[in-house]
Amino acid sequence: MGRPPDTTRLASLRSARDLIDRDFATAVDVTALAARAGYSRYHFIRAFRAAYGATPGDYLSRRRVERACELLRMANLTVTEVCFLVGFSSLGSFSSRFSELTGCSPSEYQRRAAGSGGPPVPGCMVLMWGAPHATKRNRGEATDEVAPVASARMEPTQRTEGEDRT
Repeated sequence: MGRPPDTTRLASLRSARDLIDRDFATAVDVTALAARAGYSRYHFIRAFRAAYGATPGDYLSRRRVERACELLRMANLTVTEVCFLVGFSSLGSFSSRFSELTGCSPSEYQRRAAGSGGPPVPGCMVLMWGAPHATKRNRGEATDEVAPVASARMEPTQRTEGEDRT
């Protein structure tokens, strides 16, 4: 019988993963994440890989590509705009990582999505939204919470014949 998992360490790894998820569009300092989680840099990378199946850097780039897929599907933005919005600093590295994870180029992905869905959200609206987080007040205390994202089309409600249409 093996040792039970150290729940404190798992909680600190989860906290680091949550930080990566929240701040995916900014540069992530692995050394600072490791220190915050109570690990050395290299032990943190090994522990993160053991817990989540990927290094922090691979996890971050996968998260950025997931967000890029969402923006390419839902927003009227160019591939270059999406690349920089999700935190990549090079269009070439974005395109190669995107192709590696999805099996097609970002522009091909966007073309396919445009042919299968409703009208995209105008790019200016996405840029006005800014970061994917909103500050919400709860009994006078500010809390960070993920802002809702319209990811599906709204279907019109069915009306019955005798219903008032005012």
